[in-house]
Amino acid sequence: MSPIARTAKAALTASVLSIALLSACSPSGEASGEAAGDTADAADAADADKADGDALVIEGLEGDKAQASYMIGMEIGKSLESVKDEVDTDVLFGAIRDSLDGKPSLLSEEQAQQVAARFGEHMAGKLEAERVEEGKKNAEAGRQFLELNGKKDGVVTTESGLQYQVLTEGKGPKPKESDVVRVHYKGTLLDGSTFDDSIARGEPAVFPLGQVVPGWREGLTLMPVGSKYQFWIPGDLGYGEMGTPGGPIGPNQTLVFEVELLGIEKPAAN
Repeated sequence: MSPIARTAKAALTASVLSIALLSACSPSGEASGEAAGDTADAADAADADKADGDALVIEGLEGDKAQASYMIGMEIGKSLESVKDEVDTDVLFGAIRDSLDGKPSLLSEEQAQQVAARFGEHMAGKLEAERVEEGKKNAEAGRQFLELNGKKDGVVTTESGLQYQVLTEGKGPKPKESDVVRVHYKGTLLDGSTFDDSIARGEPAVFPLGQVVPGWREGLTLMPVGSKYQFWIPGDLGYGEMGTPGGPIGPNQTLVFEVELLGIEKPAAN
């Protein structure tokens, strides 16, 4: 299953789980009349004690029942945020009321599964179309930026399209793609927003150079240990058409990194 399909299924699953939670909080309706009456009396007594004690005072929401109901509604609303344009809220609330009132469902279990499958396919297609459109916009924005950036003093454009600028030139050896490197770095988008920062975390990153995105592999092999470079990595040398699904990097986004090569790690002893 593709990441896009997983996203659609996750949104649907979250919605279903929220509604299930609401149903689970309601009485089962199977208790005897005496037991049900005892439960109701106990609940009323507890509510009364609460009202006299540590009940929350919230404007517009008087009592625990109203406050809990609103809280559950908030959670359901949050879980439906990603599909809010795809649902009829009148039908949605009607289904919740029918379920809580014990009325027969308009959908059989088999029909519900069929509808869920169709909805998942619809959302997957919609999200894929949005991803493709976003990718086109990001690729064009990156192309325009790199075209201008490449004309600046000190910016070098390699054959692959990677751009870099030397901030500090070190005197150590240059790593090979088979090496493990230790670096400090800060990654930002073209709008200046930071999506990753080892300096802020206070701990350098250590990783095999052969396992990172192509722009990093190429860029770090240009750097002597002790150097600090600035990289501008086009989308096709970064996270490509998928970006980081659910994460901060969109499809085909051009990335900016300030990287300091601290060292080349010794191979681990066998």
